[in-house]
Amino acid sequence: MENFCQSCGMPMTSDELFGTNADGSKNNDYCTYCYQQGKFVQDYTMDEMINHCIQFLGEFNKDSEHPFSKEEAIAMMKVEFPKLKRWMPVSGKTK
Repeated sequence: MENFCQSCGMPMTSDELFGTNADGSKNNDYCTYCYQQGKFVQDYTMDEMINHCIQFLGEFNKDSEHPFSKEEAIAMMKVEFPKLKRWMPVSGKTK
């Protein structure tokens, strides 16, 4: 089963892509680009994360059978990101 970062949605396909907890152990929820030493690397809102991730659309599309336009990718992230652990509503509000 493939793990996906619960912050940016990136597939984590090898150990070096996993983030780290405060004690240096591997974090199974977040990638190294989002989470290091027990903290998020950037204090993004969900919309800021979407704007950050859209920069990598070309890289994502190069291995895709159905390349996404920028508009399609943003629309998909706006649907999928709220399902990720970092962005799930907590007590009625999102981070």
